[in-house]
Amino acid sequence: MLELRPNCECCDKDLPPEAADVMICTFECTFCADCVETVLGGVCPNCGGNFSARPIRPASKLGKYPASTKRVLKAEGCGPRKAA
Repeated sequence: MLELRPNCECCDKDLPPEAADVMICTFECTFCADCVETVLGGVCPNCGGNFSARPIRPASKLGKYPASTKRVLKAEGCGPRKAA
């Protein structure tokens, strides 16, 4: 089950469960579409993978399967993943 994280890991923008501008990678790293396009260049800075739109959980299911309230923010800042 997806966590539906509540914020962009880059800019800390609130991303409610019904938001349509949310992108996730295969590890559920969560970013707003603006940061994915303008800051990250479509590459996850955590794993190097690509992004897909986060699905929207139907409101009728949020009671039983609530979104996460744990905020994740990159303390070192956000930018393209650096080569090892």
